[in-house]
Amino acid sequence: MAVMTHAYNQAEADYRSLNQADQERFDRVMELADDNRDNGEYLALMLAAAAIAGLRIPYGGHIRKCACSCWCPVIFDPEHPDAHVIEESDGFNLGRHQCPTCADRHRETA
Repeated sequence: MAVMTHAYNQAEADYRSLNQADQERFDRVMELADDNRDNGEYLALMLAAAAIAGLRIPYGGHIRKCACSCWCPVIFDPEHPDAHVIEESDGFNLGRHQCPTCADRHRETA
């Protein structure tokens, strides 16, 4: 029986591949970005989170960790045309998004 795994492209990273310290750093930076009202600081935090995950994003780029119920470990660009918004942000910067693969396999709603 063949087992299919999620193939990551250059714009995606696997959260589980980060060591514990980097997972904690990534989570903390994303929390700071979520609650930051200064756009310049928010963008700097996005760059920092991407660097921790091993992604190279342009200034002004965004990343999210897939927020679907299957506990997908993908860190991805939420502006990808096949990504899916589960829930818009409510007074914060980061909404809940599904990576393109999960959005294709099992699209979720809030």
